[in-house]
Amino acid sequence: MPKTVWITGAGSGIGAAMAKTFSVAGYRVALTARRQDTLEEVAASLADPDSALILPGDVTDRDGMGEAAKAIAAWSGDLGVVCNNAGMNIPRRTWAELDWESWDRLLAVNITGALNVIAACLPIMRAQKDGVMIHTSSWAGRFHSPVSGVAYGASKHALSDISLSLNDEEGKNGIRSTALCPAEVATPLLAQRPGFDASKMPAMIQPEDMAKAALFVAEMQPGVSVPEILLAPVRR
Repeated sequence: MPKTVWITGAGSGIGAAMAKTFSVAGYRVALTARRQDTLEEVAASLADPDSALILPGDVTDRDGMGEAAKAIAAWSGDLGVVCNNAGMNIPRRTWAELDWESWDRLLAVNITGALNVIAACLPIMRAQKDGVMIHTSSWAGRFHSPVSGVAYGASKHALSDISLSLNDEEGKNGIRSTALCPAEVATPLLAQRPGFDASKMPAMIQPEDMAKAALFVAEMQPGVSVPEILLAPVRR
């Protein structure tokens, strides 16, 4: 029976690439993002659109994420992999531009939203005694990055540590966790970085590279944990 992957932030960029890659590999794909129309476009582009479930939602909606996880398990009979990919960054990134409203929103999505998705999946994966959680962290989650911003860097450091905590606590339940930590990825999020030169996009890590890394982790045999993968573009 095909395994099921749940991908958040699936409407574009890394999430959409993950959906396509996992679909080609034979997975059932559950897609979550805030906009129904973008999810429908991604679902239509999959290798097997009939093996896709569209679940619009916001990761900051804790109850909604809990219901989504239950709906996926009921739909497919399992929840083998979650790509905890939803995230955001903001224009005002420095202490000199401190903007509490946007910083609070970023932390709510990148940290609390990720925690909501994890908590929604844990009961199902514990019952299965099996599960892989793959989190889209960042190079800025491992090393300080001035261009990424104060709040973003803090959120991704938190996410990387959250991922490690799952390996510590949930390995006994057959659950493994990986933080993907890329430097610049050619996504709409990167294009919004203040002062970014869009002509550099082709030389960056591509969303498809992130998707391949996620599938690599998901396909590891159950005795192997991959705590972290760092990716960087070649410096030229």
